[in-house]
Amino acid sequence: MKIAALTMVYRDYWALSRWYAHHGAQIGFENLFVVAHGADPKIAKICPKASIITIPRDSLDNFDRVRATLLNGIHSGLAALYDWVLRTDADELICFDPNLYASLPDAISANADSPVLTALGFELVAQAGEPEVNDGPVFASRRHLAFSGHYSKAVASRRAMDFSLHGVRVAPRRLDSFPFTMPRGLYLAHLKYANAAALADATQVRMQVANGEGSGLPGAGWQEAETDATRFLADFEDKPVLPWDKAEAKAYATLSVKPARLENRNLVKTRALKLPYRTELPERFSAQG
Repeated sequence: MKIAALTMVYRDYWALSRWYAHHGAQIGFENLFVVAHGADPKIAKICPKASIITIPRDSLDNFDRVRATLLNGIHSGLAALYDWVLRTDADELICFDPNLYASLPDAISANADSPVLTALGFELVAQAGEPEVNDGPVFASRRHLAFSGHYSKAVASRRAMDFSLHGVRVAPRRLDSFPFTMPRGLYLAHLKYANAAALADATQVRMQVANGEGSGLPGAGWQEAETDATRFLADFEDKPVLPWDKAEAKAYATLSVKPARLENRNLVKTRALKLPYRTELPERFSAQG
């Protein structure tokens, strides 16, 4: 089985280094494709064996729409060459439960009858007193997390599909019948809060973009990124901690069923539910990330 992975990045160097190391170890570094939003020689140094595609950054008008159109086009081309295409943001890792699968390709292969796979998502959050994570697997030193409907995203497809708003756009006639598959033990780890220094840098970039000149720029989540991050971290600390087995089972039972099927966008996606608890990754995940 040939698997490619695709992402797009502007700076965000620490997260990109983890995306490259993690997915390269799982599917081969030569099968990684990174879209650089603006010329940046540092990206090739971080991802020396990946294919780097550089696009202009002279305008940020209609940022999300243009980005989605570009990535869907590249995704479509890769789908003609690969059996599966994985797609995430640069601060997201597709990981798996080693009690259920031997590798990420094994997890994909076990669910290969589905056209699209959606991963159960979680926010990985650094805690006071934890060491900095520069090199090496993130999960070796970051364990605290909260499952998230918002980050339970479509992450892989076995043919060309339009990914949009964390789901997939389908033909109107297929909206009600398109299969929604969230395999047990397949996860999306969002690293935004896993590294305090990287978070501070990314927050400044987001606010500069969203509060700059242009039309169709990202909304309040980026315009007020610093306030948004502070609020998230405070809410996270207030959540009760459940054991992994209980928290994971509750999150999966809630989010793996009854997807949102949005007629106005012909979109199938996980319901963006907020879950009122947090948990910790078991030791067996420590080699990933």
